[in-house]
Amino acid sequence: MLSTTVLYRYLSIFSVLLLCVSLSVQAASEYIRLSSYLEQHPDQKRVAQAFAERVRKPAEPVAGRAIDPVRIALVYPGIQASDYWRRSQTSLERRLRSLNVPFELRSFFSHPSVDTALQSRQLARALEWRPDYLAFTLDVAPQSRMIERLLAQGKPKLMLQNITTPLVRWQSRQPFLYVGFDHAQGTQLMAEWMLDRIGYRGKYLLLYFSPGYVSQMRGDTFAAEAAKYPDVEQVNAYYTDGNQERAYEATLKTLEQHPDLKMIFACSTDVALGALRALREKGRLDVLLNGWGGGEAELDALKQNGLDVTVMRINDDNGIAMAEAIKLDVMQQTSQVPLVFAGEIKLLKAGIAEDQLKQLTRQAFRLSGHGDSPQ
Repeated sequence: MLSTTVLYRYLSIFSVLLLCVSLSVQAASEYIRLSSYLEQHPDQKRVAQAFAERVRKPAEPVAGRAIDPVRIALVYPGIQASDYWRRSQTSLERRLRSLNVPFELRSFFSHPSVDTALQSRQLARALEWRPDYLAFTLDVAPQSRMIERLLAQGKPKLMLQNITTPLVRWQSRQPFLYVGFDHAQGTQLMAEWMLDRIGYRGKYLLLYFSPGYVSQMRGDTFAAEAAKYPDVEQVNAYYTDGNQERAYEATLKTLEQHPDLKMIFACSTDVALGALRALREKGRLDVLLNGWGGGEAELDALKQNGLDVTVMRINDDNGIAMAEAIKLDVMQQTSQVPLVFAGEIKLLKAGIAEDQLKQLTRQAFRLSGHGDSPQ
């Protein structure tokens, strides 16, 4: 007969598994995972492969015809330690120039998640300018409502950034382009490595971003992977709104409650850096900690052995893809633009060889800095 302690432990594990299954079902009902979408639309798979090759190659400038300048508005949650959004703008602009596509661009930046009211005002200002293309993101519910109004109007053409899973409820009226990197794929790469590193045994803290898409695709994906192993225990989970101070405080609190903590999974760069400050302060760099995205701040922390692992987005694929989609559209070749573009992701571990890191950095930031001449 099982003891009460063991019984409670198994019930706890079962509850976590049920929660992860529930979250997976919710995600499956709301979003179409990229692999499933491509299986359902084999024609899109061919278009996506050809488009990805276009993104990897040097620019092929428009020649022999005049193009009217296009107006592009960017409404980005770019005020954060991650340089993803700033590099996206730079790579977009530089690729458009290399393509000989004339453009005007206006950008609006805010803090992620917490500035939705400001984002709404910025969106209104952007639309007053009457852009041809608008790049926006989807993470929290208010953004979804803003997007649905734009989709109903049919213009400007909407590029939804940092999301690569089409929404089920928008199947009859999708945006012009979903563009970014596959959050679930990147998380699974790290989960496999991190869980193996702790021997599939021990306590961990989950530091979410905000309640919404990014937390669901990153945090819930990690929790579902960890829940497969009965000796891995999630002891705390916090929503941080991507705030370093909140991540710092949550980490300190968990370390006090669970001095035998083995691992922290962080859902963003700012969250990871807040947790890292707490670990350094307490002399607990033995606790495994990840980053997410592989921007400059994370690479510095990785080189200093503050972070143990991260996934590095080949960042400039993102801006280049938007530029190439705009070029094809103005050339009336829109059929060559896939609904979804997902850039490459690489797993990086502390101790990576310097020459390998430099090569990846040149590739990832080839237009936005640290690379060769723009192409």
